[in-house]
Amino acid sequence: MRAIFRLTIGIYASFFCFGFLVAETLPPLNGKDAPSTFSQMWEGFDPRHEELEVETLKQWEQDDVVLRVIRYRIGVFKGTKAMMAGVYGFPKGQKGLPGLLQVHGGGQYAHHNAVLTNAKRGYATLSIAWAGRLSATGYHVGPNEVKLFWEGNKNDPKYKLTTDWGALDAYHAPSRYGKDAFPTIPSYEWSFDPVKSPRNNSWFLIALAGRRGLTFLERQPEVDPDKLGVYGHSMGGKLTVLISGADQRVKAAVPSCGGISDRYSEDDMHLATVSDPPSLGKITAPIMFLSPSNDFHGRINDLETATGEIQSKHWRISSSPHHNHQDTAEFEVGTQLWFDQHLKKTFQMPSSPQAHLSLKEGSFPVLSVTVDPSKEIESVDIYFTQQGVLQKKGAKDNSQNTKHRFWKFVQPSLGPKQNQWITEIPIFSIERPLWVYANVQYQLDNAVEGAGYYYGTYKANHFTLSSLLQTASSEDLEKFGVLYDSQKDSMIENFQGSWRKDWFTYNPHKWGIRTNKLHEPKWHSETPMSRLSLEVKSTQPNPLVLCLDGYGTEINLVGNNLWQRFNLPKEVFKNSDGESLQNWLTIKELRLDHSDKLGINPGSKTKPVQVGGNWEGPPPEFRNLRWID
Repeated sequence: MRAIFRLTIGIYASFFCFGFLVAETLPPLNGKDAPSTFSQMWEGFDPRHEELEVETLKQWEQDDVVLRVIRYRIGVFKGTKAMMAGVYGFPKGQKGLPGLLQVHGGGQYAHHNAVLTNAKRGYATLSIAWAGRLSATGYHVGPNEVKLFWEGNKNDPKYKLTTDWGALDAYHAPSRYGKDAFPTIPSYEWSFDPVKSPRNNSWFLIALAGRRGLTFLERQPEVDPDKLGVYGHSMGGKLTVLISGADQRVKAAVPSCGGISDRYSEDDMHLATVSDPPSLGKITAPIMFLSPSNDFHGRINDLETATGEIQSKHWRISSSPHHNHQDTAEFEVGTQLWFDQHLKKTFQMPSSPQAHLSLKEGSFPVLSVTVDPSKEIESVDIYFTQQGVLQKKGAKDNSQNTKHRFWKFVQPSLGPKQNQWITEIPIFSIERPLWVYANVQYQLDNAVEGAGYYYGTYKANHFTLSSLLQTASSEDLEKFGVLYDSQKDSMIENFQGSWRKDWFTYNPHKWGIRTNKLHEPKWHSETPMSRLSLEVKSTQPNPLVLCLDGYGTEINLVGNNLWQRFNLPKEVFKNSDGESLQNWLTIKELRLDHSDKLGINPGSKTKPVQVGGNWEGPPPEFRNLRWID
């Protein structure tokens, strides 16, 4: 398999173009020590110095948008030219447009839908294919096509030109580095420097290519070079921070699910160069962080530190409750609105909600939130969890339940002060810390369409701004003698009032729902013989699937709007290997849906089993999800 990844190294000493010797993009060490700081890492690099040598591989028009698959020169490394592929597009016939650099995440593609939807809103966009993968009409480069390109198999009808890192390797999933490309500072034969150096790290190389992408944008005749923005999801979120910290041409940035939490490396060189803090500390552009509360790659508990590190005073946060590495329209749309405000000057976002947590003896903790009323407010929501970990500054995040923390919804009321909302936080314990934050949902005057994290088109009629996370240690909760409610509750959900706030979905167009509520000890069942009881009705006969962390069971609904009650022992919940759920205490996530795939055991060769089927008629109704003995 290693032969698949072999690249032609070429001549290390020089690269000839039209008979002239072309200098290396990065100055060689020549016996000097490797860069050990952020500034040293970028020293000697000028993103405007070299020719771009732009190639147009395909061009077409769609909905009055000009779209192109292009390549531009990243640079010359070890005597060999490297080229970046991407999708570029803009609204036909327009000038003076803001330019956006879109950076895909791990396993993702440069994608024409991001370019198309942005163009319809008056932006020129370059979506770069740093991993080689590219999705465009009539020009698709997936992992198999990237493999063909690496092998140089030009006779294969599926062969297509794509990103070529030349003598280096900054690909992803797979790359020749394996797991070393991003979290470490490697030194291999395909690295730039012959010694351990941050210039060998893939984060740096891709950020360099992104800065060259900004040069491409500013040189396009339809783009205003003083109105450049950058955004990306996941790994693209971290790269957004790296590029924004290194390049003052960025006038607005929106990192999603990344760029705040790479701060726990045990390698001092990594921490000082390609981790998040050095780049955050250089950011002067307005920046908006999209960071779901349960995200593993951009953790909500690092937001306060990150906003304190940036140089810009203009920042916002949008943190969806319960979500991990995915989002829904009212949170994703923050990207579009932020660029509208800072690049087009057509929108004014309200100020961040200001939250304050107070502790008082004999009372539950109280959260007060001051809200900007400059836009129509739809709701003010409070969420808290006691499944977080308060860690010492610089310590590695040792939280094991990031993805499945349960955030309990609390409805606040108008306080005594103007634009203030206030509520008690009914904590479950004083032996665990408290994390709490506020979301304010605003109405949009006009719906906004965009391409989401995974490039599906969404339409948003409202948007959400979040406060910074407020925290209290277990020591403080005990010291102040706050009130708490430790009584267990056998009624998991009565499906009344604002119950949906404790549940979530990634697809609001379908009725399937999830919750991490059973992960909170208040709703645990510690009795092995307990049964999970649920009452359901539907208008038509349908299958209903209940899944607990990959263990599931299918039940049949008779329809006719008849309530049915199901009392389910743990043994009926099975995975794809046919094994039953062993105990209730391990449950993290409960799903209710009409179909789902069961999980498999680690190392199992069993194919995932699909349970359930198609749904007919309106969504089902639920009541009385609870434990019974």
